[in-house]
Amino acid sequence: MDLLPRISAFVNHPMFWDVVRAVIILIVGGAVAKAAGSAIRRFSLRRQIEAQREALARRAVFYTILVLAFLAALHQLGVNLSVLLGTAGILSVAIGFASQTSASNIISGLFLIGEKAFVIGDVIQVGTETGEVISIDLLSVKLRTYDNLYVRVPNETLIKSNVINLTRFPIRRYDMQVGVAYKEDLARVHAVLEELADRNPLCLTEPKPLFIFLGFGDSSVNLQFSVWARREKYLDLRNTLSLEVKNAFDEAGIEIPFPHRSLYTGSATEPFPVRVVSQPGADTPAN
Repeated sequence: MDLLPRISAFVNHPMFWDVVRAVIILIVGGAVAKAAGSAIRRFSLRRQIEAQREALARRAVFYTILVLAFLAALHQLGVNLSVLLGTAGILSVAIGFASQTSASNIISGLFLIGEKAFVIGDVIQVGTETGEVISIDLLSVKLRTYDNLYVRVPNETLIKSNVINLTRFPIRRYDMQVGVAYKEDLARVHAVLEELADRNPLCLTEPKPLFIFLGFGDSSVNLQFSVWARREKYLDLRNTLSLEVKNAFDEAGIEIPFPHRSLYTGSATEPFPVRVVSQPGADTPAN
């Protein structure tokens, strides 16, 4: 029987209702933050806003509403916000001195978002890493590599490095280097490659394919055959063109040579002795 008076006293205590109102504020604030994020996403889809701007705006609105709800809940509990904000200011200064790298990454992230060197969905190369951009945050950029690995690259590293955007433009050029024998007619080789490019549906006719003379190699005349393809067909063209060139050269009788070596004995009149060993321990002289 003593339990009911205790419950009644606890419920009637002013602090109880302050806690209840603070919890309600947090719940409502979380619901409003989630609804605002969903509204921003729908608005971005209608207006076709870029993915990284939509994600940044959604996160900023979401966390801003949560922070305001948290401050309102603390105020409802009677916490002096001026003292709290002053303490937070001192703490932020201390954290700023202790985390200069994070501050540098945040500033670099703002530059990356403003510069728009790449967007979510682009394929970029940073150093030895190549992958699809899946997230652009204030501290880092997240990549998914071709072998489905997750790579996190700090924004400061991106600002200081050469970043290659492999999907920025709608078309790409594939440069295939090939060597032919010195006896071959280069005009005929050129004609065979041009005919091959005309037959290949992946090769674009504009810009036109390029036939470039690279130089005289040790065993071959080195050439470069450059063709253009649409960005989404680039890998298909790269994987099939080499085989097609090999088959076309075989049909046309064009030789792709392997390295040759010539030995000189120092005298053109005296024979160079060669011995052919047919069995272990038995030497057979050869002329």
